[in-house]
Amino acid sequence: MAPRVRSGLEVLLGRSARVRGLRVGLLANPASITSNLVHASLAIARLRGVRLVALFGPEHGITADAQDLVEVGHSRAATGLPVHSLYGETRVPTPEMLAGLDAVVVDLQDVGSRYYTYVYTLLHVLEACAREGKRVIVLDRPNPLGGVVVDGNVLGPDYRSFVGMHPLPVRHGLTVGELALMFRQELGLDVDLHVVRMRGWRRGMHFEDTALPWVLPSPNMPTPDTAFVYPGGCLLEGTNLSEGRGTTRPFELVGAPWLDGPALARALERERLDGVGIRPASFTPTFQKHAGRLCHGVQVHVLDRKSFSAFLTYLLLIHHARRQDPEQFAWREPPYEYELVKPPIDILAGTDRVRRTIDAGRSPRTLAPGWRKQQDVFRRRRKRFLLY
Repeated sequence: MAPRVRSGLEVLLGRSARVRGLRVGLLANPASITSNLVHASLAIARLRGVRLVALFGPEHGITADAQDLVEVGHSRAATGLPVHSLYGETRVPTPEMLAGLDAVVVDLQDVGSRYYTYVYTLLHVLEACAREGKRVIVLDRPNPLGGVVVDGNVLGPDYRSFVGMHPLPVRHGLTVGELALMFRQELGLDVDLHVVRMRGWRRGMHFEDTALPWVLPSPNMPTPDTAFVYPGGCLLEGTNLSEGRGTTRPFELVGAPWLDGPALARALERERLDGVGIRPASFTPTFQKHAGRLCHGVQVHVLDRKSFSAFLTYLLLIHHARRQDPEQFAWREPPYEYELVKPPIDILAGTDRVRRTIDAGRSPRTLAPGWRKQQDVFRRRRKRFLLY
């Protein structure tokens, strides 16, 4: 069956005039593929009149084999092209990296959540190309969560970091191309930006509706199901709770050796959250937090994607885990994602109010009315950048 949606990459390959005669660099990773699984680097290199001269890799590297927070060095591809890492000694393309290029082509699969660093690598590319007078061509891809729902709070200006560099809600409902347009306009970037739109994508589509193949965009994003819990599950990185890294269901499994899983599940059931089921679960992570130790906790099962709020669900999960054992629960200490001072939970949440509320024993639900007001303002902001 032919794909229902054509990605920006496939649209470009069918209409290559916009890159003909250019020397280009490509920012990509393994998810940068056509519907028949040809990688963007191979497909673009085959275009007539286009010279692919360099590759760039985001966090996790161009082969997406590096785990979270692991820096990646520069390398050389099997084809002999230089591979410049944008998650290592620098996160910003240097003038030397851009020398000899006419344009940088960006083809990255985002997961629709503010924390995901690929969109900030895109932002750094836009900034660098504005300074160096280079064109940026963004090949758009689906937001796997769809383009309708907005969820969570908007990042506060004092909490900018590499897991939040622009005032976005946790679940923003924008595509990579739309975010590029927003960044350019709202940050006043004088950059020659071209967005190659998808064909056939509708804002109400979840990833499975596109009929495009899913390739892990990062090592702990194995399925679109993971992407739906990630807007809440990533908050666990700011705690000493295991977010299920080192298991086959990262961000769905949550636990610690000291937790009482059934009690945590009962506490969350009493919250009567929409669209989600909570089940007691035990697991032993093979790496990262509590590696090799039996953890007790829960698995989060999304039952109705339309009504499920990952942000509220996981904040309540953290709240009840802390209440269960305040002595053993702990907030993760910096450094984290290049932030050396602020607690990781604060830069993830985009505010210190979440941490202070939970530490005071109050429900995160008390913060929700403020989030809804921020979401309304953001929806008005984003209207001018919608392409679909």
